[in-house]
Amino acid sequence: MSNLILASQSPRRKDLLKQLQLSFTTISSDVDETVEPHLKPHEVVTELALRKAKVIAMNHSDSYVLGSDTVVALGDAILGKPQTDEEARSMLNMLSGKIHSVYTGVAILKGEEQSLFYEKTDVAFWELTPAEIEEYIASEEPFDKAGAYGIQGLGAKLVKEIKGDYYAVVGLPISKVYRALREMGYLQ
Repeated sequence: MSNLILASQSPRRKDLLKQLQLSFTTISSDVDETVEPHLKPHEVVTELALRKAKVIAMNHSDSYVLGSDTVVALGDAILGKPQTDEEARSMLNMLSGKIHSVYTGVAILKGEEQSLFYEKTDVAFWELTPAEIEEYIASEEPFDKAGAYGIQGLGAKLVKEIKGDYYAVVGLPISKVYRALREMGYLQ
């Protein structure tokens, strides 16, 4: 059986892929994440997932290489990872009481073959009080998460409802990944 490589150092993606009980290795894919400003969120995540997979696949042509990227979008505005308390506060205030979308793109490459797809999940936030926002920022959880929250952690208490794939919000739509790997011949 060919090797499976996760082109990521994300602990969340590693944990999700482990749920499929597949043997894999991880290799960090440091790529330029600058994208054209006119791209829609689903185009951004598929483009970045493909870049991440390609940079690893260049040296591992006999392996299945999985790249992924996740963004949080309010309309077409993409909310990245906050760097400061003020950026986190601003993002959480923007999301408060609203429905936003989380897009996760996936690229799986094996030689010349590729599977490229994305998952969109709509997430509704409760109306957040200033105290809730400050308490969440103090936890430091927002700082390595797109949109300034992690649904799998303390950020779960901010979420009123989701429509779509929970795992895609965490960082990898594992059911679709499993099926794509099967269709590409990785799984028998």
